[in-house]
Amino acid sequence: MFQVFIIVGLVGILISGISIGAWTDGQQQRANFYTETTKDRHFRTKIGLYTGLGGLISLGIAALIYFL
Repeated sequence: MFQVFIIVGLVGILISGISIGAWTDGQQQRANFYTETTKDRHFRTKIGLYTGLGGLISLGIAALIYFL
C-alpha cells in the first residue's frame, strides 16, 4: 500500500509540474504566456494545483503509513 501512495504522489507532482510549466526556461514560459488565452491559462493552473495537492496528500499518507 505504501508503494501505491508513493507512485500516485510522484505522478501527481509530475503532472502538476508539467501543466504549470515548472520545468520550462524563460523563453518558453514567455512564448506560452503570449500564445494562450486567459481561460486556457486558468484551466491549466487549476489542473496543476489540483494534481499537485493530490500528490502532496498522497505523499503525506505514504509518510504516515511508513512512520506508523
